[in-house]
Amino acid sequence: MAQTFKEIINGSRPVIVDFSAEWCGPCKMMAPILKEAKQLVGDSAAIIKVDVDKNPSTANAYSVQSVPTIIIFQNGEIKWRKSGVVSAQVLATQINSLK
Repeated sequence: MAQTFKEIINGSRPVIVDFSAEWCGPCKMMAPILKEAKQLVGDSAAIIKVDVDKNPSTANAYSVQSVPTIIIFQNGEIKWRKSGVVSAQVLATQINSLK
């Protein structure tokens, strides 16, 4: 059974959420960066993508005004947030700081 967004972000394991859109050029740049970030952090964090056009209520709930916006959640709390393209190293550093 699939978990809901709330269930995913409420876990103790950090979750990198990439709020993006199909039409967004910089969002497409995030795909290989997120893949690299996953290699850097391994199973210590989950990574999910949320399409703001298909999930507007979720985007609105977290005041996502531009894409891409990356938010790291842990235990349901926002631990870090940045709009724009973010490097894999920055994401890994943020995840490692939560351990």
